[in-house]
Amino acid sequence: MKKVFIIAFVLFTSVYTQAQESKTYTATLKKYLEVSGSMAAFKSATTTMMSQFKSMYSSVPNDVWSELEKELSTTSLDDLVSLLAPVYSKHLSENDLKEVIKFYDSPVGKKLSLETPAIMQESMTVGQTWGMKIGEKVQAKMKEKGY
Repeated sequence: MKKVFIIAFVLFTSVYTQAQESKTYTATLKKYLEVSGSMAAFKSATTTMMSQFKSMYSSVPNDVWSELEKELSTTSLDDLVSLLAPVYSKHLSENDLKEVIKFYDSPVGKKLSLETPAIMQESMTVGQTWGMKIGEKVQAKMKEKGY
């Protein structure tokens, strides 16, 4: 009986410790997503999706949309962070995240966070142009070779 109690105690302690570590990891991940600017991007995506839903269901009154947006503004992002935690934890420890957060709390980290959306937008345009040039070169080579 004493062995069963000890095994049960060890299992409970292990599960409880993992749950606590999971909660702290998730909280640290959320902080990282906030300071890096990712959370703002997720919020923007949520706003865009809600606008699309509103246009699809135009007969729904605004007060229903307001209520739904209020509810989803926190729960959906918390759900996303919980879903992302296992992905991030495979690649970055909680201490890694804390170090990255320190960077984003620095002046240059804050600047990077603010400028990342513009950098990404401009990079997409550059990437499209680059991809088109590669496509043109491939087509020209294929034509040269008779294909």
